[in-house]
Amino acid sequence: MERHSIGLAFTTDDLEAVDAALGALEDRLGAMISLRPDIHRGLAQMGVKSETFCRQTLASMAAQPQSVSPEFDLAGAQAGLAAADALHPRLLRLRRLTERAEDTELALGCDVMVAVLQGHALLQSAGCGEKSMVGASVREKRVLARVCAGRHASRDRQRK
Repeated sequence: MERHSIGLAFTTDDLEAVDAALGALEDRLGAMISLRPDIHRGLAQMGVKSETFCRQTLASMAAQPQSVSPEFDLAGAQAGLAAADALHPRLLRLRRLTERAEDTELALGCDVMVAVLQGHALLQSAGCGEKSMVGASVREKRVLARVCAGRHASRDRQRK
């Protein structure tokens, strides 16, 4: 198992600044909505290919207002496109930051798990390992068994 040892520690000031920034984002972006999955699946979506079509059609409608029905909300559609354009680069940044945060959380958890399994193996070799496995899942016990088996195999190879 690989340790990542990213050496990350948060100060109280760091966490307070992050929480304040998240609070500001939540306040400023409070008008954003959350859709139920069934509604999300049923919506027409402007993807990469349809974006050009949408832009060209709105531009044509704006250039020929006489051909647009008065009931059609051209200004609303244009405002929606402008808002999507403004949101897009920020959403990309948030996604990249979220991916980095998730990868960091995964690496930290992996480091903790590897360290604990190694520590448990040390406790077990000292005869006190069973107490530390109370509450461990079957999967964790299997992982520990593989780690210990690998450790014993490498120790056996070293003895030869």
